[in-house]
Amino acid sequence: MSSQTTTDNDYESASAGASSDVASFEPHRKGFVGHFHDMLHTTPALVPLIVLVGAIIVFGLLLGSKFFSPFALTLILQQVQIVGVLAAAQSLVILTAGIDLSVGALAVLSSVLMGQFTFRYGIPPAIAVALGLTVGTAIGALNGWLVSRVKLPPFIVTLGMWQIVLAANYLFSRNETIRSQEIKAEAPFLQFLGIKFQLAGATLTLGVLLMLGLILGLAYALRATAWGRHVYAVGDDPEAAKLAGVNVHRTIMSVYMLVGFICALAGWVMIGRFGSVTPSASTGMMGNIQSITAVVIGGISLFGGRGSILGAFFGALIVGVFELGLRMAGADPQWTYLLIGVLIIGAVTVDQWIRKVSA
Repeated sequence: MSSQTTTDNDYESASAGASSDVASFEPHRKGFVGHFHDMLHTTPALVPLIVLVGAIIVFGLLLGSKFFSPFALTLILQQVQIVGVLAAAQSLVILTAGIDLSVGALAVLSSVLMGQFTFRYGIPPAIAVALGLTVGTAIGALNGWLVSRVKLPPFIVTLGMWQIVLAANYLFSRNETIRSQEIKAEAPFLQFLGIKFQLAGATLTLGVLLMLGLILGLAYALRATAWGRHVYAVGDDPEAAKLAGVNVHRTIMSVYMLVGFICALAGWVMIGRFGSVTPSASTGMMGNIQSITAVVIGGISLFGGRGSILGAFFGALIVGVFELGLRMAGADPQWTYLLIGVLIIGAVTVDQWIRKVSA
């Protein structure tokens, strides 16, 4: 009995000693890299914001006051208003771990529908715009249904839809262009988002305001609503989201329908920006590439579930700053593509680094 008691006492003493040793360990102190990584993980838009501010400072030092003029800075906003709206749409799809290759073509088709409904069929411009927005939403719903219910890969669905929309665009429009003068004389409402106004010496358009309002509205919805949390959950792990009670099908459908609606809005912005309606607008193909570029540079993970729509907006602005800055410096336009290519690879590398360290 005595030996048993001694053994128990020894065990308790050893346990107490072990507990004391564990308690004596100091918490792991992260260095600068560790804290920086945590900051990037919790604030994905930080990297593109740093790059944007750095680019503005560099071009400002190189070009002087003319780059910091209200005209130059607001010109960047005017140039990126279409891409900014399309990047907002693309961000939503990529957050669900998908991709949409039809956003640019859908924007062009929507603008053509708005114009042709007005001039060919005599529909009042406001109703024509509403019909264009409806068709865009319907095409987005079809994309969502094929992805969610039929279980087709988003890349394949939207690649096929891009071709279908492109063909429908030319067939319906009969390859006709509605000139700016005709629109201004008979249906100025189609150019409503191109109306300019002065603000603190800067010239802005209603299209720029729509882009900013859309970005801020979506940023709030993704951050502060249940729908936004569901979007991130579906992009991170759809099976886990389903087990957690998220209606994955409804979430995906809502995302693609909203994307179609936003693309149609981009079509209306396009009419305001260019003044005319043409089925051969370069935004059709370039919009796809530029929107994906803005999203990637903006720090939204192509694997889904992580990123900020504000980052995509900063990504679009980065492209605009490089394009305008290099043009004002008289550099070869090819330098823009080179620098943007470097930024794309760098953004993906940073995303992989964040994921690797987080794991």
